Amino acid sequence: MGAYQQQSVDNLALDTNPDDLSLVLDHVHCRFDRHQAVNDISLEIRPGEVVCLLGPSGCGKTTLLRIAAGLQIPSAGRVFLGGNLVSAADGLHWPPERRNLGLAFQESALFPHLTVLENVCFGIKSLPRGKRRSHALDLLERLGMAGSAKVYPHTLSGGQQQRVALARALAPSPNVMLLDEPFSSLDARLRDQIRDDTLHVLKELGTATLLVTHDPEEAMFMADRIALMREGQIVQTGTPTDLYCNPVDPFVVRFFGQVNECTAKVKNGSVTTPLGELDASNFPEDSTVQVLIRPEAVKVRPLEDNADNANASHVQVSRLLGSTSLVHICAHGEEDQEMHLHARVPGVFLPREGQPVSLSLDMSQVFLFRQ
Repeated sequence: MGAYQQQSVDNLALDTNPDDLSLVLDHVHCRFDRHQAVNDISLEIRPGEVVCLLGPSGCGKTTLLRIAAGLQIPSAGRVFLGGNLVSAADGLHWPPERRNLGLAFQESALFPHLTVLENVCFGIKSLPRGKRRSHALDLLERLGMAGSAKVYPHTLSGGQQQRVALARALAPSPNVMLLDEPFSSLDARLRDQIRDDTLHVLKELGTATLLVTHDPEEAMFMADRIALMREGQIVQTGTPTDLYCNPVDPFVVRFFGQVNECTAKVKNGSVTTPLGELDASNFPEDSTVQVLIRPEAVKVRPLEDNADNANASHVQVSRLLGSTSLVHICAHGEEDQEMHLHARVPGVFLPREGQPVSLSLDMSQVFLFRQ
């Protein structure tokens, strides 16, 4: 590595030796006219690590992936691959073909005039001609496509074409794999299988991977770490468990699924909700807080039908969703508080309409934020 590059990497102040990092994005910005698509993002990926850029449409995640690929020049900031500075504000910019990257997008974009095997062999330049075929066949075998090596892409299903596209992207043994919504066009059952196969191959090969997705379940399934984006910035980075169990913002809680919400004022270090009193000692007295409760946090216990339970919380409707049941509840609290909420219960749990119930909470899935 050159002296300028070494000095630049050292200035990143990362916890890990920069030479051990596969990809580093250092204070990257990207502006299109007046629109700030990416705003001061820093992110690193280690060898063998799968990192997911997660967020809603238009949040800047694909732009960030294109900057890593060399398809988009950043307005400011630096990009390092394997310790090499490949993009900087002084005009330095390595094109995609110099970056040793694998790219796979939502559309497979296979060459229609080449067979499956020829498609996978196309990008392999580093191996002798005799070894290209065996290397390509090995990748096709790993992805369950070796039996289709001699056929042409138009004879394959969409899922099969996507597997071939992944094999072609992995064939040159890239230092970093970049995947942009590669499974989103597939039906749910096939998508699950191909995601599983892809994850195993990436881990077996030890390929550092940056995956763009808008699907939180996909990110949690695929990622070692998730970077959740909103409006061109990263809101929170961490393991799937970190983001799900320790969210730093209401946006993070809501993005990972439906939540029950209410607001309340802090009185004597607590807030009163239709589900009871909650500790709010970390918030200023008389401040207003948002209370976000995941449906799986609500524990439901049926009560007897009698006069004592006439004013208790009650079931409005129950629905079986397969492995879980979703129960709509009208919750009654103190001071005539009332709240419509959802409880998600494992297995078959279908209390009848009007069934009185008592409610309790798993506090590990209840989150309070100052409004």
